[in-house]
Amino acid sequence: MRRALAIFVLLVPVAGAHDVITTKITWSKEISRLLYKRCAVCHGEGSSIPLMTYDQARPWAVDIKDEVLTRQMPPWQAVKGFGAFKDDRGMTQEEMEYISDWVTGGAPEGNPKMLPKKSDPQQWRDPDSPAGSLEVDVAGGVKLGDSRQVLAVRPKGLAKGASVQVVAARPDGSFEPLLWIFDFNPDFARTYYYVAPLSLPAGTEIEMNPPDAGKIALFTKAGGKAAKSGTGLH
Repeated sequence: MRRALAIFVLLVPVAGAHDVITTKITWSKEISRLLYKRCAVCHGEGSSIPLMTYDQARPWAVDIKDEVLTRQMPPWQAVKGFGAFKDDRGMTQEEMEYISDWVTGGAPEGNPKMLPKKSDPQQWRDPDSPAGSLEVDVAGGVKLGDSRQVLAVRPKGLAKGASVQVVAARPDGSFEPLLWIFDFNPDFARTYYYVAPLSLPAGTEIEMNPPDAGKIALFTKAGGKAAKSGTGLH
């Protein structure tokens, strides 16, 4: 009995060391390219948790999948489809599915000859404010006193874990989605730059939901009257 138990104990680690591979997605062909592109700034060589080689990433595979599927990694907190932003660092739905399929399929390495050439990681943080812009703080809601060209938006004073939607209600009844932040993490606060400036006429009401979530800073082109503060806008 003791001899059989000893053999079983010795065999367990060996059996657990070999995952069943059920996916054609590999580190060398697909996953390395995603992490080089999206994660190298925070997880490059020399970081506290480097993920740039298969040996580095494989022990963290399940954690990578969990962080990606909950959109904690890479850090891009604006909900996709609510506002059109430049340099979106968040993974697309297709990229998230690649990560998930790779991990659940056994996280295979694949052929190292398929590895891409590493490039210098691109910084994921843009300047905190556009050069020469005016800042309009929104707390609860404001009404624009003149037409504005909005260049970017940034959360300010949101509590950790807070969620908020910000929209612009034009006088003609049309709405412009400005920003939707879900489960805010102040460690990854950033300014979101629009693909093209948003034209908002005088009288546009900037609404926050919930109105007491904190503040949102709008960065507009210089010129025009100051916005009028308001609360409880609907």
